[in-house]
Amino acid sequence: MAAAGAEARVRTRYARWLDALRGDGLHGDVVLGGDARRGDHGISTIEVVVLAPIMILFILVLVAFGQLVDGRGAVDGAARDAARAGSLQRDQGSAMQQARAAAEADLDGTCVSGTLEIHQLSGDFAPGSLYTLRITCQIRGLASLGLDIRKTITSQGSAPLDPYRRAVS
Repeated sequence: MAAAGAEARVRTRYARWLDALRGDGLHGDVVLGGDARRGDHGISTIEVVVLAPIMILFILVLVAFGQLVDGRGAVDGAARDAARAGSLQRDQGSAMQQARAAAEADLDGTCVSGTLEIHQLSGDFAPGSLYTLRITCQIRGLASLGLDIRKTITSQGSAPLDPYRRAVS
């Protein structure tokens, strides 16, 4: 009989000890070494260690895609500026030279060197018509992440030729 009572006391103490570790308070929180919820110490540190690299990678991806959007805007602006610079000239040869100079000035540092292409899409250089260009270049899309992935961007720009300009004789 005494053995059965001792066994019941051990089970009760063991149950209280487990309850204290869980912190469910069924038998009253028995404080073991200071805190009843001993298993929660350091969990926030582990969360930070796991989540911080993921958040940093997410921010870097956002920056990289922002650079892609910025590159798209730069190519669109260069196409517009090149068409306008070309439309102000008096002949087709100087128009392409000025268009190329304007595009190169706008895209300096945006395009990978040697990838800028400019094509005239308009047929003639008659007064009153549109001077249309297509610009294509490769930008460094995800270079900030250490990835050498290049994105080719194409844009088109048009500007009207002045119907009252004087032709070169």
